[in-house]
Amino acid sequence: MLGKERAWEVLRQADIIHDAPVIDAAVTRVAEEVNAALAEREPLVLAIMGGGVVFAGQLLPQLRFPLEFDFIHVTRYRGGMQGGQVSWPVAPHVPVAGRSVLVIDDILDEGATLAAVRERFLADGAASFHSAVLCEKDLGRTKPIRADFVGVVVPDRYVFGCGMDVHGAWRNLPAIYAVASS
Repeated sequence: MLGKERAWEVLRQADIIHDAPVIDAAVTRVAEEVNAALAEREPLVLAIMGGGVVFAGQLLPQLRFPLEFDFIHVTRYRGGMQGGQVSWPVAPHVPVAGRSVLVIDDILDEGATLAAVRERFLADGAASFHSAVLCEKDLGRTKPIRADFVGVVVPDRYVFGCGMDVHGAWRNLPAIYAVASS
């Protein structure tokens, strides 16, 4: 964790990328797209903790069909700013075999984490795999997976807010910010 004074300093110096009204509109649009695509499937919806919890909390009330909800914890970051090996601190509690699965996450960055989730669930017998991310980072190169539903695009910078943290702080912000360039 950054500590209170350092956390406030990071926020003061940060650049706002998408404000709260833009995020709200993006969540509503994604919900409409998910409703159109998955309403007849009664999917198993899995939020990736901890970043996906904010987006899931905004998205789920706007989904207009029966679903089963659970969570997973899969990560490459462990509090840092660069990804490493994919780890599964919490696997799904509900079997995915034969189910349409919708995974909700905060960001599609390089794509390694979400691709690993997709591979595992399809190997475990999921009937279909879908993903919804609040934001996708524009890296300017091909990723190993594309999200089915994307709220907003963010630049290739370290972003935080709306479930994404900077050294453990600021997941709770209603807007997306980028750490100031050095």
